[in-house]
Amino acid sequence: MTPNPFLGVIYHWLGGLASGSFYVPYRFVRKWSWETMWLTGGVFSWIIAPWAGALLNTKDLMAVLSETPASTLFWTYLSGVLWGMGGLTFGLTMRYLGMSLGMAVALGYTAAFGTLIPPIFRGELFTKILPTTSGQVVLFGVLVCLAGIAIAGLAGMSKEREMSEEAKRASIKEFDFKKGSLVATFSGIMSACFAYGLEAGKPIKEATIAHGTAPLWQGLPVLVVVLLGGFTTNFLWCLYLHVKNGTAHQYLSPEDRPAPATPGVEKLETATDAPGEEVAEHAPGLAADASPGPVPLLRNYFFSALAGVTWYFQFFFYTMGESKMGRFGFSSWTLHMASIMIFSTLWGIALKEWAGTSGRTRRLVALTLLVLIGSTVLIGYGNSLAPVESAH
Repeated sequence: MTPNPFLGVIYHWLGGLASGSFYVPYRFVRKWSWETMWLTGGVFSWIIAPWAGALLNTKDLMAVLSETPASTLFWTYLSGVLWGMGGLTFGLTMRYLGMSLGMAVALGYTAAFGTLIPPIFRGELFTKILPTTSGQVVLFGVLVCLAGIAIAGLAGMSKEREMSEEAKRASIKEFDFKKGSLVATFSGIMSACFAYGLEAGKPIKEATIAHGTAPLWQGLPVLVVVLLGGFTTNFLWCLYLHVKNGTAHQYLSPEDRPAPATPGVEKLETATDAPGEEVAEHAPGLAADASPGPVPLLRNYFFSALAGVTWYFQFFFYTMGESKMGRFGFSSWTLHMASIMIFSTLWGIALKEWAGTSGRTRRLVALTLLVLIGSTVLIGYGNSLAPVESAH
């Protein structure tokens, strides 16, 4: 298949749009705890949608998976488990550093480690990437993306400085830069494990192509395995919250029963999930409903499923984009992270998240968009410079 990096960038933008938007349907879920709606949506995100996508678009899925070496399946699955674990400490990152700084640090680690570790592990960074003009342009694009994430953090911190003291205390409960930096490092690196899972699953891609699947869809069987690992972590955490909060009855109960609210720090989200929640907080929709009355089960399942499938589409388009990037497919992870930030920022602007802020803050937001969009163009251009005969 002939690489088409700029088409790949568009696919990554579509994935970023899905990631930045997926949380909005959850705004219309009523009288369910966070763990109930998250696990319901997650069944669609991590089980139903990946299997449906792979069964519909690839050939001999079960045969491909059965022929895959056990070691490949294990490392791909384990990477998904570790990616899910990144969410266990993401909430603490926000607690100790605040949303803007915490998000920027965690996203920065996720982008850097998820992009650079795979080619370093393969021994290609200094032998195949740095010595080439195309590789240098791609790496420069990666650095520009990291700069854009940093500017986004500055914009958020500028906004926080303009908040009232009461709002600041609510936003940053227990500021501790040292502790927060350590937690953000762990969370960011663990969140990057999704990229490692996609890398570990390369033999699955080769097997599915050998069975006649079009190269555009080669990554879908890998998602089945990686996301099964992510489901494992999220399922165990939500099960723990159900036991702790007494909320397991909500899946079938048409009547609302009082239950303790789930503290925000208990939410299990990785650096690739959280921007969507920030969008949803400012979206018009139904606020938490504590009034007595029946639980709209059908509507809750519908909107949770819609959120879950939308979440899956970020990686559905990711695998399509990666298949088009050519020689430097490792740069797809940076494109994904940049796209998430671009569309989360655009959603924030559309929903007037930045209304009432100073001119300096709004200029930082505009600069964030300019730098992040520029990084995706640079990475696409760098990939286009790579010799076609070297692509795979």
